[in-house]
Order: sequence, then structure tokens, then C-alpha cells
Amino acid sequence: MEEKKIIYKTLNIENIKYKTFLTNKFLLRQQYQKNDLTKITAFIPGKISKIYVKKGRKVKIGDKLLILEAMKMKNDIISSINGIIMQINIKEGDLVTKKDILIELKYLN
Repeated sequence: MEEKKIIYKTLNIENIKYKTFLTNKFLLRQQYQKNDLTKITAFIPGKISKIYVKKGRKVKIGDKLLILEAMKMKNDIISSINGIIMQINIKEGDLVTKKDILIELKYLN
């Protein structure tokens, strides 16, 4: 029977070194990606009930962009940046899936 060679990694946490090995599940995990604040995505599947903005409009942090209705709840989707609406990829009544890009923004200085 063939033995698997375990490759150990060294972690340094608060100046203390720990020796460990990484499982295949850990090595094959989906890598973390930082959120792109210029792309407003659906966090849950649902229906677009209302769109408050139009292409080219300036928005500030906290401005309402649209309402995403899911599981009998109406979720206000707000802007997390100061920007300009570059693209609206949905219309009222559309059904969207999780992670669909709804609105694209451009940073405004």
C-alpha cells in the first residue's frame, strides 16, 4: 500500500509558529474575492418591483436604487458609493437569480 506524503505548512500567529497540513477540501475551496462596489448584484433570487434611477443619474451613498422582492419581503437596494449610473441591466417585473448584476456604477470623485 502506498503512503501519502504529508506536506506541512508553517503558520505564524502572534509570533508563535504552528506546523499544520492543508486538506484537499481547503486547497480546492473557492478563493475570496473582494466585492466590487461599482456592480450592484442580487443577493437573493427574486423579482424587481421598482427601479428608482435612470442611466446617467448621479447617486450618493444611501440613495435608493431599486426594490428587490424576495420571499414576500421587499428589500431596498441602496448605493454604497457616490457615483453615476452607467448601466441598468434589469427592468421592473424581471425575475433575477442570485449574483445577477442589476446596476453598474462609476465612481464619482
